[in-house]
Amino acid sequence: MHTAVHMDEPSGVGSRTRRRGRKAGALVAAGTMALVLAACGGGDGGGENTVTVTYRQFGGTRVQENYLTDIKAQFEQAHPGVTLDLQPIQASENEYFTKLQLQMRTPRTSPDAVYEDTFLINSDIDAGYLLPLDDRLAQWAEWDQFEDTAKGAGRALDGKTYGVPDGTDTRGVWFNKEIFARAGLPADWQPKTWDDLLSAARTIKAAVPGVIPFNVYAGKGVGEAASMQGFEMLLYGTGDTLYDQAQQKWVVGSKGFSDALQFLQTVYSEGLGPNPQQALDPNWTNTTTEELIPQGQIAISMEGSWISQDWLETSGAEPWPEWSSVLGWTAMPTQNGQAPGQVSMSGGWTWAIPQNSDNPDMAWEFIKLVSNRENQLKWAIDNVQIPVRKDVADDPSYTGANPSNDFFSSLVPITSYRPAYSLYPRVSNEIQVATEAVITGTDVASAARNYDDQVRSLAGDAVVVASGS
Repeated sequence: MHTAVHMDEPSGVGSRTRRRGRKAGALVAAGTMALVLAACGGGDGGGENTVTVTYRQFGGTRVQENYLTDIKAQFEQAHPGVTLDLQPIQASENEYFTKLQLQMRTPRTSPDAVYEDTFLINSDIDAGYLLPLDDRLAQWAEWDQFEDTAKGAGRALDGKTYGVPDGTDTRGVWFNKEIFARAGLPADWQPKTWDDLLSAARTIKAAVPGVIPFNVYAGKGVGEAASMQGFEMLLYGTGDTLYDQAQQKWVVGSKGFSDALQFLQTVYSEGLGPNPQQALDPNWTNTTTEELIPQGQIAISMEGSWISQDWLETSGAEPWPEWSSVLGWTAMPTQNGQAPGQVSMSGGWTWAIPQNSDNPDMAWEFIKLVSNRENQLKWAIDNVQIPVRKDVADDPSYTGANPSNDFFSSLVPITSYRPAYSLYPRVSNEIQVATEAVITGTDVASAARNYDDQVRSLAGDAVVVASGS
């Protein structure tokens, strides 16, 4: 199984969330939220006897909660007299980072260790929220077990490392074989082009009324899922990208950008996807995986490698023992089947230490514990992650733990990563605006033009018009 993680963007990549920036009018709300967070505990008052750990609670899934509860027991046994205080933030994709950043701003509320989506790490570094870890990493022998490319997930433009990765992921297309059978479609379906996707969705709409033929994430409500899991899976399948690495500039005016928007508009205007009210619900990503897919209400969905964690019998939000026989999975095709024929986007998370932590040394002890071989093997299996430690990726108990592991790991050689520079979260927000516009009736040309204008405004001279445009 190929498990190398090609995190070739300078600062690594992200995964399932993003933060929407707010302007002057949000300052009052931010102050109020900071007070609320302080009242709820924040990172204050623990000193050297308490290590506060903040992470995101994903919907109803208890995988990370159970995992960290076990880590807490290990940590407190290894460090008598020290308490590991787990502080989950249960929030939508757009809210987690806003709340986390509010916590990290002051010593009074800052946690000691935080779970950072790597696509946002540069903007958090630029804001002065995180500590570099290089001195600690240099003395940690196990750092050599991490894939060299995976180490880039927590590396910033200044060359320093600010986070230790705990896994990566890929994305593809999941489909319900029982719905396919009712529609006369094959159980070994392997679409080769976008037209193949649309053809299957149209067939399902005609033959199996009452289900959503094709779920593609779009709009501001679901945040980064719309940008990465929906739009960028399309854009990178056209051959175009968001960022020109050679020129180190953001791309505007690309035909691929308009083609991706047109695909979304086709799905939604023909009633092949969810209705806009569903798609724009901030909880839509949880609703699809925790309710509608297990209930047989969605035929095809562009999703991540990890989603079966929701169906695990012991910790899933919606235990579903039959998932591996009911569902199939296949690669997302490129637009016209052009090489390499398949497309994937990859992300990941890291553990980091805030600049305002009052107990960074013990926070580092926590990160080493949560990142050791035994715990990373358990995490990769339970959370359906693609490992970033070489000794975990080679372990037979990982490769045989989930029927979908081999397939989604096999997408690593063709996967792409977001340009995780500090400007990316704001560019991502403009992608969400554009996708929301086209699924609610705005014409593609206007939505694309507005995106280009906004990126020019954000990036200034660091913009290049796509070749051939």
